Amino acid sequence: MTTTPRVLEIRQKVLSKNDELARGLRDRLHAHGVFTLNFVSSPGTGKTRLLEETLGRLVARGVKPAALVGDLATDNDAQRLMRSGVPVRQITTAGRCHLEAEMIATHLEGWDLGQFDILFIENVGNLVCPSSYDLGEDLRVVMLSVTEGEDKPLKYPSLFNSADLAVITKLDLAEACETDMAAMHQNLQAIRPGIRVFETSAKTGAGMDEWIAFLVEQQRIRPAAPEATAE
Repeated sequence: MTTTPRVLEIRQKVLSKNDELARGLRDRLHAHGVFTLNFVSSPGTGKTRLLEETLGRLVARGVKPAALVGDLATDNDAQRLMRSGVPVRQITTAGRCHLEAEMIATHLEGWDLGQFDILFIENVGNLVCPSSYDLGEDLRVVMLSVTEGEDKPLKYPSLFNSADLAVITKLDLAEACETDMAAMHQNLQAIRPGIRVFETSAKTGAGMDEWIAFLVEQQRIRPAAPEATAE
């Protein structure tokens, strides 16, 4: 006797509820003019280091960011990001391998969303589970470091296919790792044809100007929060 149909039914209900919450969350963020990105990658790709550099550069450009950081345990990454001076909150999943829309909504409570331009969500390091969960983001950003191998997109097609853009990290190590950058780009395009790709190094600053310019432009073209009308 198999229980597969029952398992599938429960999973469908869970995802359906998450999608409904994500739609409401997206509408709420848009109502305040907030542009939201969901960062996904395997552990050790450099999400926190890139985000740390990104937050500082955006603040220098007059953009007001905030960040939610997901981890199975500890608040180490949130503590690092707090050094930038922007609002940061840690989401500890207690063993869950991904973030869900309900977690995002809960951890936004008490924040005045009208004070933010961009919200960054640093997902749990995992290339499987996060592909199924909409968090109310505008863009899902998949990150891939030069140290992970050129075939990562081929091994985890669901995640890479669900991404809106890709950021290659640790570019300064490409030569030492003998990374075939052409093959990495080819594999990204094979799984997600037409995906925009940024090559970056948070350590040396390579590619960061282009990345920040993209974020600033995306934030600017988003619909502004509606002005309050007099009673």
